[in-house]
Amino acid sequence: MDIRLRPWRTSDAAALLDALTADPELDKQLGGAGLDGAAGAVAFIERELQPATLPVEPGGNGTHHLAVTVDGRAVGSIGLSHIERRHDTAWVSYWLGPEHRGLGLAARSLATVATWAFDEVGLFRLELAHRVNNPASCRVATRAGFTAEGVERKKLRYGSERFDVETHARLRSDAAPGLAPLELDRGRCVAR
Repeated sequence: MDIRLRPWRTSDAAALLDALTADPELDKQLGGAGLDGAAGAVAFIERELQPATLPVEPGGNGTHHLAVTVDGRAVGSIGLSHIERRHDTAWVSYWLGPEHRGLGLAARSLATVATWAFDEVGLFRLELAHRVNNPASCRVATRAGFTAEGVERKKLRYGSERFDVETHARLRSDAAPGLAPLELDRGRCVAR
């Protein structure tokens, strides 16, 4: 398997739709995108996954999403957003299509992006949260070196249901998790 992280492309629309079809719960992760066909997927990639604030450079702000690819096909996403330069913090999010879960790809993607964010983007603290009813996401965060910091009660709402979330963070000064990094295509990423 050739596993890489690279910027999202509009040609990934079919892969995005396949992931949503395989796991309709991903629609929650994508903010209720409600994609209706290829045109909707292309528009979502252009609007959400290829924001105009790229590239993220040292000292820069913005959002950056990378496709997790296996043999060239997008099978998931890892995102760095809400970059805040006063405190050098950012929010991290991730998802994988169901056929590629349980292989360690999400943890390796998260660890790779954390290293990039610390070493090349110049951030100090990365934060994430997961629903407490999603223990797999908790394992991903923990394996990638993110420490649990607490539970925020009923923070998220999907439809009429509210969910508690557990927050995690990793600091530049924390020990690296020892996971093998993935190849990171810096085509539109930071360049030092």
